[in-house]
Amino acid sequence: MSEAIANQAERIETLRHVISHLHQGHDPEQVRGELRTIVRQTDAVEIAAMEQQLIDGGMAVDEIRSMCDMHSQLTREILVQRIAPAPLPPGHPAETFASENIALRGAIAATRKAASALGSQSEFAPALLRLRQELHYVMDVDKHYSRKEQVLFTFLERHGITGPSRVMWAKDDEARKLLADAATQLAQCTTPQLAAEALPSLDRALAAVEEMIAKEENILLPLAIEMLTAEEWAEIFESSKIFGWCLIEPGRGYKPAASPKPNTNSNPLSILLSTGHSTIEQLEAILSTLPLDLTFVDADDRVAFYSEGPLRAFARTKAIIGRKVQYCHPVNSIGLVDRILSEFRSGTRDVAEFYVHIKDLYLHIRFFAVRDACKKYVGALEMVQDIAPLQRIQGERRLLDEELAVARA
Repeated sequence: MSEAIANQAERIETLRHVISHLHQGHDPEQVRGELRTIVRQTDAVEIAAMEQQLIDGGMAVDEIRSMCDMHSQLTREILVQRIAPAPLPPGHPAETFASENIALRGAIAATRKAASALGSQSEFAPALLRLRQELHYVMDVDKHYSRKEQVLFTFLERHGITGPSRVMWAKDDEARKLLADAATQLAQCTTPQLAAEALPSLDRALAAVEEMIAKEENILLPLAIEMLTAEEWAEIFESSKIFGWCLIEPGRGYKPAASPKPNTNSNPLSILLSTGHSTIEQLEAILSTLPLDLTFVDADDRVAFYSEGPLRAFARTKAIIGRKVQYCHPVNSIGLVDRILSEFRSGTRDVAEFYVHIKDLYLHIRFFAVRDACKKYVGALEMVQDIAPLQRIQGERRLLDEELAVARA
C-alpha cells in the first residue's frame, strides 16, 4: 500500500475496508492505528461515501447506527477540509445549524452545572427545578433535528447521498428518547437520592446530543456546504421556517440566491401545484382512496366535483355536476344551506359541522369555506366521514408497532 492514496475512489474503498474491521470485532485501537497508517486523511465527502458503500453492500442500517459513534470518534482525528469554506452570512441555513449547535453546547453545560448543584434536602427543590428547566432548553434540539431530517436530508438525497438520512435520523431518535427518559426520571424525583439515581440517564442523553453535534460539525455540514448549490440552500431556507428554530433566531445577513421554484415534473400531463405535482389519474386515485366523501361547490353554488371514495354515505351521480347545491338537499333544509353559504361568502363563518347516526355509521359532516390566496371566496367543500371506527381507538399504535405486529404474525 503506497504512503499516499491519491485516488479518491481507492481511498474511500480503503476507508470502508478498515471500518469494516471495526464491525468484525477488531480492537478499536488497532483500527485507529490502521486509519492513521493507511488512510491517513479523509474528509466529510469520503466519510459519507464510505457509509453509503457499507449500506449499499448490504450492511444493516441498525448495525451502522450502533457503531456510528465509534466511527465518528475514530475518524475525527484524520478528518480534513479539502477547501476552507468561505464564511457564511448570518441566517444562511448551514450557519443557523452551526449557531444552534453552539447554543446547544451552552445549554448542555448549564444542565450539567445545574445537576452538580443538587445538594441537601433543604436546597433540593429549587436546584431540581433549575435542572429541569435547563434540560427543557436542551430538548429544544427536536426542532433542529426535525429541520435537518425533513429538509436538509431531502436535498442531500437528491445528490444520491442517503446514508446520513438513514443513519443520523436513527441516532437523532435515539437522542430524543434518551432526553425524554431523563426528563421523565427527573420529573419523578422527590429526594436527592432519587435524583442521583437519575443522573446517569441524564449523562447519556447529554452525551448523545454532544456526539451528534460533533457529527454535524465534522461531517454533515461540511458535506452539505460542498454538495449543495446556492439555489438549493435558498429552497432549504424557505422550507425550514415551518419547523422553527432551536434556542436562537436566525441572523438576517443571508439573502437567498433566488426565489425557490416548485419541484417540476417532466410529464406534460402533470398538474403543477404550489406544493408539488400530480397527474389527473393520480389525483383521482388519491381522492378515491381517501376514507371520506368530498364534494366541492363553486362560488355560484353549483356542484363542481365529488370524490368516489370507499365510503358512500350519500348517493352521488354525475348528473349532479353543475346543479345548484340547494336542490341537492331536502326542501326543509334549503334555508339552512343558504344561510351557511351566505355566511361563508361574507366571511363571518368558515366551518359548519353536523354529526348524525345512519344505520351503523356515525357520520361527521363538515362544510368548509374555500378561499384563495387573496381570501376571496371560491366555493365550499363538504366532507363526510364515518367516525365510528375512530371512536373505538384506544391507547397508542406507533409506526414501529406495525413492524412488531408483522414479525409476530
